[in-house]
Amino acid sequence: MMTFAEQFDRFAQLHLPAHLGDDAILRFRSLARPVDAARDVALGLDEGSDHLVFVSSGAIKLVAHASAGRNQVVAFHFPDELVVVPARAEHSYTLSTLRKSDLLVFDYASFADLARGDPAVLRSLLDTARSSLSRSREKSLTLGRKTATERLASFLVGMAHRIGVEREGLTFIDLPMSRRDIADSLGLTIETVSRQFTILRDLGIVRTVGKSGVQLVDLRALEARAGYLTEAA
Repeated sequence: MMTFAEQFDRFAQLHLPAHLGDDAILRFRSLARPVDAARDVALGLDEGSDHLVFVSSGAIKLVAHASAGRNQVVAFHFPDELVVVPARAEHSYTLSTLRKSDLLVFDYASFADLARGDPAVLRSLLDTARSSLSRSREKSLTLGRKTATERLASFLVGMAHRIGVEREGLTFIDLPMSRRDIADSLGLTIETVSRQFTILRDLGIVRTVGKSGVQLVDLRALEARAGYLTEAA
């Protein structure tokens, strides 16, 4: 478990400009609420407000809820990342832990008001928005136009870039999410996800290790299976 001081120092190091004065840093610090959550816990955030959440440790998922109990895993987030949890509107949203997690929660409106006083802080928010938008566009294409194999390959390539670790020439991913979470994220059934893992294993592109480990044997081949555009000659 990280202390509040450790969490905020990490947040400030990554997302607040170095030139920011002590008074300004203290104002941002006063907005932060630390949350220490066990695995598989839904955070009880006020649905009437937007929230900005910094992941100090662990892993979380953002889930959108529609009528008739229909849910969609919108995004996964990992240490050092920021995520905006929207207020309830046409849909509601839940932030849930995939592993034991230490988080900092900010009221988004209050944070944005304070950030207006420093362009560098605003740039950090814009960078977060740009990254989220890029992933959302990729996911829109994945759900709308890609085959099941391309969907899983795209997912694994994305995870490799975000949480992959290089070991002896291979990329190793310790996936914190369940097969059901992956299926809900990709708009597939659990059975389909399992079949696609089998296909990629049989092709020699990936190896699975236990329940959560994945070794990417051939990242280039996986990218080719993801349906990406090839580089022009």
